[in-house]
Order: sequence, then C-alpha cells, then structure tokens
Amino acid sequence: MSDRRRRVGLWAVLALVVGALALVAAGCGGDDEGSGASTDIEGLGTSLEEIQSLARDEGEVNLVIWPGYAVLVDEFTAATGCKVNTKDGASSDDMISLIQTGAYDGGSFSGNATVRMMATGDVTPVNTEFITNFDDIQEGIKNQDYNSLDGQAYGVPHGRGPNLLMFRTDVLPEDTDSWSVIWPDGSGPYNGKLSIYDDSIFIADAAVYLKATQPDLGIENPYQLNEEQFDAAVALLKEQAPNVGEYWPGDVAKQIQSYTNGDSVVGTTWPYQVNQLNQADVPIEAIKPKEGTTGWSDTWMIYSGAKNPNCMYLWMDHMASPEAQATVAEAFGEAPVNLKACDLTENANHCDEFHADDESWWEDVYYWTTPSEDCGDDDEETVCKTQADWKAAWTEIRG
Repeated sequence: MSDRRRRVGLWAVLALVVGALALVAAGCGGDDEGSGASTDIEGLGTSLEEIQSLARDEGEVNLVIWPGYAVLVDEFTAATGCKVNTKDGASSDDMISLIQTGAYDGGSFSGNATVRMMATGDVTPVNTEFITNFDDIQEGIKNQDYNSLDGQAYGVPHGRGPNLLMFRTDVLPEDTDSWSVIWPDGSGPYNGKLSIYDDSIFIADAAVYLKATQPDLGIENPYQLNEEQFDAAVALLKEQAPNVGEYWPGDVAKQIQSYTNGDSVVGTTWPYQVNQLNQADVPIEAIKPKEGTTGWSDTWMIYSGAKNPNCMYLWMDHMASPEAQATVAEAFGEAPVNLKACDLTENANHCDEFHADDESWWEDVYYWTTPSEDCGDDDEETVCKTQADWKAAWTEIRG
C-alpha cells in the first residue's frame, strides 16, 4: 500500500469523526434539499450524536452494491463500530429483488432502479442534516429525478460514469470511434464475438445509436420512446441478437475473461472491467463513441425497513467523503461527485481524465432511468413505452 493510500485511510477515519462532531456542535442546522425530512425509519436516532451511539449497538450494515463500490471498509468499521457486509448485484432488476428480501439496509443503485424503488416505497427519504458531506456534492447532481422525489432527497449521490465501447486493439482499428461496430451494419467481421449488456435498459443504447443515425425517428430521450421509436430500437436489437457471442453482466469476471482469451473482441462495458483488463495488459481500448452513450449517476439509498438504519446513515456519509470518493472513483473508474476527492487521487489527473467537472462532456451521456408512459412533453396523446414493455421486449429479443 502506498503512503498516499495509507493517508487516505487515516483521513477517512478523521473525516468521519471530525465532521460528525462539527455538525453536532452546529446544532444540525442547514437548508439543503431534504434537510429536516421525515425519514419514517424505525430505530433511527434523532441527532447525529444519537445515531453514532445507536450504530455501535447495531454493529453492522448490510449492503447491496455494484462491484467495487464499498471502499475503506476497515477504516469505517474502526470509526463507527459497524461491520460492513456486502452483496454484489448483477443488474438493477437483481438489486431490486435483493433489497426487497428485507435482508439489506440499503445499497448503491442506478436510476433504472431508484425511480422504481422511490415509487414503491422500498426506499425512504434521507435527512441530509445527518450527512455531513452532503454540502460538498456537486449541485448539478442533486435533486435529479433518479435521486429525489417531490423535492425530497432520497439518497446520497455516489459517482457517475459512461457505458463504454470496448474493443481489442489487435482485432479492431485503434481509431474506431462509432457504435456501428456492434450493430448489423458494421459488425460483420466481429459477429459471434460481440459482448452485450444483458438487461432491458440496453434498449436505450440502441435508441442512442438510432438518434444519431436515423434522425427522422425524432428520438430526443432514449428512455422516452413512443411506439414507432421503440419498435425501431427493438428491431435493431433483434437483428443484432444472432451475432452476439455473450450477454453479460451475470458475472463481470466472465466478460473480463472473454476479452482476455479473445472470445469477445468488441462490445459495451463499464470502466471497472477496463481497469482490470488494463492491469492485466490485455490489448483493449475503451471510448465514448461519437454518437454518445448511456451511463449512470448512482445513489446510496436506505431501505425503508432497514434493521441497521444508524449504521446505514453513517455509511452513506462515509461514501460521500473526499477520501472514499477518491478511492472508489479510481478503483471503479468513474467521476467523483465530491470534487474535494480530486486532490486525493493517486493519479493526480484522474478527475480531468474522467471529466469530473466538465459538464459539456456529459451532455451526450444519458443516465439510466426508468422508462414510463410519460413522454416528457406537452403532447398528452403520445404515450411512451413503460418498464414493463421494455422487459417484455427484452425477453423476446433474448429468446
């Protein structure tokens, strides 16, 4: 472990303790989004001091997470008395199913899960007065439809990133810059070696490509598709399906292995796999293609029936700290949403490379959300396809 990483670990402990004491001394004041919110969580302390005391009695927190999202765990346990238990989710649908078992206190969720869970009451609003690092999170990330409802914060933003086009540079040209290489009009040389994300949300990736290549369809938002637009995206995916060598992410390690041994040469991926393959010196490149891409802006949320709500609150604050943000951003490969993390990353250029504060770069990254019949315009006669429609179509596409 480098000296810098050791300092990060120590600073994480200090940040939790010092930040908590500072907020208690301030009387838990503030006017942030969600502050003073009624959380309706049984057993949650009514002050940060009480939360800290009750957390030591709870002694653990059980989390559903995307792979690699729990960091500085030992430091957190030393500071709070809460042991951290994690379960990796394979997809947003999988993570919703896991949280609904009641076995977990919360987790890290993408927008195609959060919107559904807020609507069903599986998660509950958070009182940001008890999240000492909330003020430092980028304002443009807060109060979005995937992390808030009716002006109420339903969680603590985690980080954001794009879904990337990844290809082996010993097979595809290094100047590849378009999604066309995974779609039937350009995938011919690579058919049978395509690696495609196995989730109905991938319909949005087809819509992003159609938005750029078939403008007559009039696609504006890849998650708000009318019948004609939706049918075009589904038709493209059905045409692609026979050419796919593997669908993931049942196991991200499977995709890493398939690129390592050459069974897969091009497809969609997360920065996490890119990091792992780069460390193994596999000849790959990963880019945001010229058509734009889908992506995620994830949120830590607390289950409405959490058995360890006090540990969960402290965990959400921990993951918003500069130290944890710096660690997870580099480990997974994403942009932190607390920009104080940028001074702590081992790679001094990490935030620049991941466009942490360059909003123009994110303009054509469409964060995952939940499709609904609301098309987001004033035309009340136009109805968009819902999550149920997307899931049914994906089942048909996959066969």
